Amino acid sequence: MRNGIRINKTMNCPHCHSQKTHKYGHHRGKQRFKCNLCNRQFVEVLTPPGYQVSIKEQCLKMYLNGTGFRAIQRITGVHHTTIIKWVKQLGKKAKNECNEDGTQEIPEITQLDELQTFVGKKKQKMDLDSR
Repeated sequence: MRNGIRINKTMNCPHCHSQKTHKYGHHRGKQRFKCNLCNRQFVEVLTPPGYQVSIKEQCLKMYLNGTGFRAIQRITGVHHTTIIKWVKQLGKKAKNECNEDGTQEIPEITQLDELQTFVGKKKQKMDLDSR
């Protein structure tokens, strides 16, 4: 221990490659470190942002099998707006692939639904005699 700071000999700074680092708290459940020489903060293992490809594929397969967005959210823990975004991206990709070859043919199997709304109102007669 030097100047009240514990020196961690096993963790190297990714910037200056110094071994003079110390633990510096947690961020989003990961141990954070700080270099004593360059004062940079870093985590031991960087994980890429976003969901794993297998989880994304599972959500899209569940959607194609007729499961609703909120039901998929309850099962997988992925927020329903994220799943909607994935479905829209897949729809755009399918549209672009269909138009790239110049044939303008519609694929035999494509399903993009559940994003429907009803626009209009019920028509009721409000005559004086109908009361």
